[in-house]
Amino acid sequence: MVQLMDQDDWKLSQSGRRKQDYGPKVNFKKKKLKAGGFIGLPSFSQEIVQRMKAHSALEDFFPVEQCNLDYLPERGSAIDPHFDDWWLWGQRLVSLNLLSKTVLSMSWDSEDSLQLFATHSQGSGESNHSASSQASQNHKPNHLTPTSACENLDSWNIDHSCPPRLIPYKEVTVDILLPRRSLIVLYGDARYKWKHAIYRKHIEHRRICVTFRELSAEFTLGGKQEKLGKELLEIALTFQGKPV
Repeated sequence: MVQLMDQDDWKLSQSGRRKQDYGPKVNFKKKKLKAGGFIGLPSFSQEIVQRMKAHSALEDFFPVEQCNLDYLPERGSAIDPHFDDWWLWGQRLVSLNLLSKTVLSMSWDSEDSLQLFATHSQGSGESNHSASSQASQNHKPNHLTPTSACENLDSWNIDHSCPPRLIPYKEVTVDILLPRRSLIVLYGDARYKWKHAIYRKHIEHRRICVTFRELSAEFTLGGKQEKLGKELLEIALTFQGKPV
């Protein structure tokens, strides 16, 4: 896939990244959308999109946009904590990580607090404060809440002699390891409450991120711009595209 990408031009982007876009022409400030020069997603993505549908969370996922981002450590490539647009893009963000591993960092600008409990390291008497919600469950970052935390306490070696403490969510970063050739889906709270970022320190080698986006409710069945959404989706799924 990367060899095929490299046959087309990469455009310079922000923060040391390069990009290729396959999607409609968008003016986010004015909330304007049209096909422009969009003629579809690239042919080499057709098999990936089909394979996605084998997973229950993606069986009804129909991407209308693909963005390839090229990260290199020597360019200082990174992307700051952000939300993807909510007006145009739908509930799920799907990203394929190629060429090298990296870390996706999630953060939440909330004044609410996360409850931490003291735990013992395996085989030692040392205590550490760990997030009771098991932040290591990276595939479900939206479950990182004090309420759901209590359901998992039995699986932790909790030191009940130490009182729990609270830490604001805004001081917490959840790091999700993305192995080479892994795919991640952000939805629910991970889409709408937690920002996502890639920090420079986590780019060790060239890394390609392929992100697929679906349309929001405004452009799907029953939405105000259903007709335009249908037109764009039909174009996308021809899989005849070139970067726009």
